[in-house]
Amino acid sequence: MTTSSRRHSLIHVGSRRWFLQAGMAGLGSLGTALGANSDALARATTPGKNKKAVILFWLSGGPSQIDMWDPKPHAPQEIRSPFDTISTSVPGVSFTEHLPLQASIAHKLSILRAVDCTASTHTPITLQAGNPLARRTNDGTDGGGYPSMGSVAAKFRGANDPDLPPFVGLAKSWSSDVWEAGDLGTRYAPVKGNELAGRFALPEGISVPRLADRDGLRQELDRFAHDVDRNRDLQQTDQHIQQAYEMVRSGKVQSAFDVSVESAATQAAYGKESIGQKALLARRLVEAGVTFVLVSGAWGYFDHHGDKVRWGGIKKGLTPLMPRVDRTLYTLVNDLEQRGLLDSTLVLMMGEFGRSPVINNDAGRDHWTAVMSMVMAGGGLPHGQAVGSTDSRGGAIRSGGVRPQDLAATVFKHLDIDLASHWTNPRGRPVPIVTEGGRPIPELV
Repeated sequence: MTTSSRRHSLIHVGSRRWFLQAGMAGLGSLGTALGANSDALARATTPGKNKKAVILFWLSGGPSQIDMWDPKPHAPQEIRSPFDTISTSVPGVSFTEHLPLQASIAHKLSILRAVDCTASTHTPITLQAGNPLARRTNDGTDGGGYPSMGSVAAKFRGANDPDLPPFVGLAKSWSSDVWEAGDLGTRYAPVKGNELAGRFALPEGISVPRLADRDGLRQELDRFAHDVDRNRDLQQTDQHIQQAYEMVRSGKVQSAFDVSVESAATQAAYGKESIGQKALLARRLVEAGVTFVLVSGAWGYFDHHGDKVRWGGIKKGLTPLMPRVDRTLYTLVNDLEQRGLLDSTLVLMMGEFGRSPVINNDAGRDHWTAVMSMVMAGGGLPHGQAVGSTDSRGGAIRSGGVRPQDLAATVFKHLDIDLASHWTNPRGRPVPIVTEGGRPIPELV
């Protein structure tokens, strides 16, 4: 990578006028998210290893439990996976053949094989909220006002560094892959990480030599700050712009988003595909001080109904896809561990529901809300286990069911958020952050 191209990957500030334009266009929403940190600043100053964080990989579309983490090799042909079954580093726990890297670190993972998705539909709402009351309704009130787990984290914990946003989403298809803040409001909504990185790219007309003139750049910034101080109306109408301005001056966000500083070996280990590059960025973000990062590789890419649809059926669609997901989780877990961040970072990989036990006539599997498999790692939890089980067909919970509210309680407990916490809705009523009797997953406490 050339010096010039590397500069373009950073967040840059050019002229004062450009900053104001960029601020009005994009910094306002970032500043609003940064404002969420004031609620939880006391909890966001713990240094080093105690920076509690969450990285949630969203497998949009609904990953097939039977063809990934819960194979049924002895089931009838119309049910069992077309892929072979392989053993893992945990005795008695098997995956399918395209997950060999995850199989090698299964002792660092917990496979939740009995996740109850009956309240979920083909959206991220229910599972990302960790709340069975948050549902798709198609009447303009989707989610019932309930916030995502990331937004709850933004309100009740804030970022681990107050100069960074507490909740960042890395997704191309926002409305279909990211659930936001509901009635908590935009202050606790996720920052659009993809747009943030691009927002501060070097604009046309601002030369590289000018950026190298640090004294001149500092004078421009100081003059802007002076004008802000003198302009009471600007202070009153958009204080978050000022906070975002200070953030840019600190350089922390530009550093966190600059994956080009990573070694070639590290970038290659994560892979060049979207999910791998976003995983690397997610690691940099939590390392810098972001509390909650949501990663989606692509919209609907696990929606494997059959060979006639965009993403293909099980064999055609999953064969090229699983190795990418396999490598991404494997690399992230090992990278976090080597950096001393695995115990403080809880990693989740899941979708909105599972897939039907019976392979349909188009070589795919259909939506299945009765049960889903997902993976957890890190967070200082006792891993190396399969939690729960399904019946012989892989279509119903047999034991150890995990509900959305149990998932939320587990995440919040990891983040040191009081599970009895409430927020107040627009009608003035207290709303618990954990609903319907949710409790931390017993096998993981």
